[in-house]
Amino acid sequence: MYFRILNDPNSGALTYLLADTLAREAVLIDPQGSDIAVLQALLSERDLHLGWSLRTHHHDQSLSELDMLTQLGAPVLQGDQPSGLATRFVAEGVCLPFGDEFIRVLATPGHTPHCLSFSWRDRLFCGDVLAVDACPHQARPQQPQLLWESVTRKVFTLPDETLLFVGHERHARAVSTVLEQRRWHPFFAGVTRDDFLTRAAALQEDNRAVSV
Repeated sequence: MYFRILNDPNSGALTYLLADTLAREAVLIDPQGSDIAVLQALLSERDLHLGWSLRTHHHDQSLSELDMLTQLGAPVLQGDQPSGLATRFVAEGVCLPFGDEFIRVLATPGHTPHCLSFSWRDRLFCGDVLAVDACPHQARPQQPQLLWESVTRKVFTLPDETLLFVGHERHARAVSTVLEQRRWHPFFAGVTRDDFLTRAAALQEDNRAVSV
């Protein structure tokens, strides 16, 4: 197996490359259009065929971004499928094969309405589901009620040792564990649903105050 993390130093966005090197089949999670040349070089270097480009979420539906991603030659899968755009919808529970491996899709809405997470072996690629106050592109979860359900009923019910790979680095970190986040996440650990919703609502007010 081959596993590689790419980091955009400007935005902090993280892209993950997974590959079955014997079968020469690969998957990209959250590829960035600006990194197409680098991603193509990585695939070519190891003679890998890209089976899927998976997106945990998006904040807009830029045609230019999607056009760049289609240059990788693989279907672009995400949690919604606006008409006229080059993406495919993928739903909860679907298993996506690559070589002798597979990735399982989890619906984890809340940060945006159609967020997905992708489970592979002992790892969950969860995008910005756990970002809450740290996402550089969104000051407040779009659907806080659903985010609470996604985190507490899906992510936090996974085994303690499950590795969580996020969509953006924070304090130079890309990976945590379910146990760590369940115990110490500043918005989810040791609070009730009502506590969380109150704090999530306050994020938007704080952001407005800063922008004034």
